[in-house]
Amino acid sequence: MTSTRERQRAAARARLEKEMAERSAKARKSRQTRAIVGAAAVLVLVVAGTVWLATTLGGDDDKAGNAASAPGASECAYTAMPSEQRPPQIKDVGVPSNQQSATGVQTMTITTNLGPITAKVDRSKVPCTAGAFSLLAEKNFFDNTKCHRLVTEGIKVLQCGDPSATGKGWRDTDGTGGPSFRMAEENLPTDKRPPYPEGVIAMAKSQDPGTTGSQFFIVYGDSPLDPAYTVLGTVTGGMDIVKDVAKAGDDGAFAQQAGGGHPKKEVVITDLTMSAPQG
Repeated sequence: MTSTRERQRAAARARLEKEMAERSAKARKSRQTRAIVGAAAVLVLVVAGTVWLATTLGGDDDKAGNAASAPGASECAYTAMPSEQRPPQIKDVGVPSNQQSATGVQTMTITTNLGPITAKVDRSKVPCTAGAFSLLAEKNFFDNTKCHRLVTEGIKVLQCGDPSATGKGWRDTDGTGGPSFRMAEENLPTDKRPPYPEGVIAMAKSQDPGTTGSQFFIVYGDSPLDPAYTVLGTVTGGMDIVKDVAKAGDDGAFAQQAGGGHPKKEVVITDLTMSAPQG
């Protein structure tokens, strides 16, 4: 009997040990399965995140590329003047965005003490200059500035746009008043005769290229200037004001340098605005 019970107990222990071993193996396998599943889930999340990030960044690049090459966009190069090289006459209003719209027509309104002068500015021809003028107008750059030069012989122009009113001529803007940036010339009338007919508004600069700033001149009689100055727009109203100023003459202050002088009939720009592009 004893040996039989012992054999039964031994058999029971063996079955229990086998069952426990099977349970342990099953639990170990279950843990391994969960670990594999968890690792796979993490891997899926990592891959999904990488794909999302790449897609997002790639999408931004595509958008940026599309913006740069989109129809109606123009890349402009504005050169900021180093602060240590800026004379006191320079007025710092920042630098325009390098991306400028090249579509639509703007109305420039020059409000003066003698009345308003209006002009049409076609951004498809002068996107960079129009963009710069829009910034300057927004910053009230031209407010309460004098048109500092009038020429009544040879060329017929009234020059404005110098916040310090110290400019001496369209060829002599370096070191005189202007913004803290310069830009390249555009829309040059190389195929026009005369290059600057009555009614044109063009940009002044020095003899060097890429020196256009804020100074501009209104042509009140056909002028045989070299076609080196950006044509900004065309006067649509107020030319009679300019001609009345011209009739009053100039004081000859610049006669020995670039010609002309200060207008005897003072012209003060009280406000200059640029409308939103239309069309």
